[in-house]
Amino acid sequence: MKYVSFLFLLLLLVAGVSARAADRPPNVVFILADDFGWRDLGCYGSTYYQTPNLDKLASRGVRFTQAYAANPLCSPTRSSILTGLWPARTGITAPACHLPQVILEKQLSKGNPRQRVLVAESLTRLKTDYVTLPKVLHDAGYHTGHFGKWHLGAEPYSPLQQGYEVDWPHWPGPGPAGSYVAPWKFPASLGVSGEPGEHIEDTLSQHVVDFIHQNKDHPFFASYWQFSVHAPYDAKDELVAKYRKLADPKNPQRNPVYAAMVESLDDGVGRVMAELERDGLLDKTIIVFFSDNGGVSWGGVDSDTEGAHTEHKSARFQADMHWPPTSNLPLRNGKASLYEGGTREPCMVIWPGVTKAGTTNDTIIQSIDWLPTILDMVGVPLPAAAKPDGISIVPAIKGGTLPRDAIFCHFPHDTPASGQHPGTYVRRGDWKLIRLFAGNADASDKLELYNLKDDLGETRNIAADKPELVRELNELISGFLKGTDAVIPKLNPAYDPTKAPGAKGDATKAANASKSPTLGWTQRQCVATMKDGALVVTGKGTTPFLGMSAGTKGPGEVTLRARCAAGGDGKVEWLAGGKTPGEPQSVPFKLAAGTDWQDISVQIPGDVTVGILRIYLPAQSQEVQVKSIELKTAEKPRRWDFK
Repeated sequence: MKYVSFLFLLLLLVAGVSARAADRPPNVVFILADDFGWRDLGCYGSTYYQTPNLDKLASRGVRFTQAYAANPLCSPTRSSILTGLWPARTGITAPACHLPQVILEKQLSKGNPRQRVLVAESLTRLKTDYVTLPKVLHDAGYHTGHFGKWHLGAEPYSPLQQGYEVDWPHWPGPGPAGSYVAPWKFPASLGVSGEPGEHIEDTLSQHVVDFIHQNKDHPFFASYWQFSVHAPYDAKDELVAKYRKLADPKNPQRNPVYAAMVESLDDGVGRVMAELERDGLLDKTIIVFFSDNGGVSWGGVDSDTEGAHTEHKSARFQADMHWPPTSNLPLRNGKASLYEGGTREPCMVIWPGVTKAGTTNDTIIQSIDWLPTILDMVGVPLPAAAKPDGISIVPAIKGGTLPRDAIFCHFPHDTPASGQHPGTYVRRGDWKLIRLFAGNADASDKLELYNLKDDLGETRNIAADKPELVRELNELISGFLKGTDAVIPKLNPAYDPTKAPGAKGDATKAANASKSPTLGWTQRQCVATMKDGALVVTGKGTTPFLGMSAGTKGPGEVTLRARCAAGGDGKVEWLAGGKTPGEPQSVPFKLAAGTDWQDISVQIPGDVTVGILRIYLPAQSQEVQVKSIELKTAEKPRRWDFK
């Protein structure tokens, strides 16, 4: 009888433990890559980068094809993930949170005579009075840990003041200190050290592994925010050597240093996934993978918009970095841009027992959605004090759609490296309207309208064709700016065009150049006129070309969007300029025959001066249409759109 009673009690105990285990809410691991482009994963179409762990992760859940960051730069997007608020509302609109000065109020910059438009002065800290995702989860009983990049403020604005119990390496900077490969240069007070050759992503992922193992019997929330693949561009020697051999000059993704960085990022994810499996937590853990902004598709190692590092250039890999870090094609542009390459991100969600394995979803989602979504997924109520701009995307995660009208992105800053002027966009359905503040010659706002279903590369501004739609979408932007109390750039009353970058002291000449159909490009052995929204170049000699005084240095890239019916050979040529320009240097290119627009990219080496730039076109016996020309260098980036 005693034996039966003991057995009965044992069964009750086991049943109670099982019930508590069943009632335990799911764990959450939020993986955030830095500067990781939409096409930087194998499962998103890359044929150069090798990402087996992330591809395997995607096969277990749902992959979103139209996921957006709330900003084309990192700190604003990070703040939107934690608070569910648009950066326009918080005032963190640029990656300035590593700067020593503490700015907590929205304002316009004071500007100087060189700036045509006054831009926003971004806040430099995420205020601690916001309701944040880790605060809510911690209050609900979760153990919370932050690992990796933060970039939202040093003490007293660190992860430890925003709801996290653990923070490693407790570093407020925009990237790893000094390099990815040890020895690092973190302050001695942090106690962060590594053996020579040790990679920061290996160490970072091990800290995530330790946190998971320590909390395997308790619900946890781990923010695994990788440093990769932000500058400084540095990687393991053996991986760079591997990707040098695999690089294809015809593939726009061909930078071996960046590819090696991607593999280290993927290795870290694999290490964390292996620990979840060892601890029996794979089926009890929600996993999100996302990126804070688009990939860097311009310039070389000297072109980093955030400008926080002085050692972007690794002597070991200097030759490899003449290529842009990555390509976001078919998306236009990349990091620091309001075009699709700047804010469309890779995104995967794995929710055991809920998401259907290996599926994709075209629903439009944004980084402001993560706070309400994750709370909804784990069954934690949204606090009354929280008023997120985002919505729960659980219906989409389950395979459905969302009752969403539009998303917005406000970026009130100039970023010369990407050629971006301050602006705001709205995306509603297939339509996207970009408002560039004071972007027209008369200081009125410039409007660009694109249909992303028909024109994913944003090559055709059709604003003039749909004035009613433009008016309607522009009113949405106005309502968004007013509702978020956004800082709106405006024309600088002290602007002096003779002091602007590239000005020669002749304002009249500059104004006349802007009115010319060639936008200042000189015509040689050809005639160029505007027709149907493009520059039409017709040859009048054997070597027709467009020329420009560039006055810059490599490394860089010339990008040409053009087309011609019969196709033909061309070249990009540059001379040093000055009294002794020396011999011209050139790189050939070929325009294929046809009516489709083609993007031609030519790399400028890092050891040259580009005084005069020439673009030779196959226009001897045919018209060549040119949509845009872009010169990307760290020193003097420029873009010409012929419309």
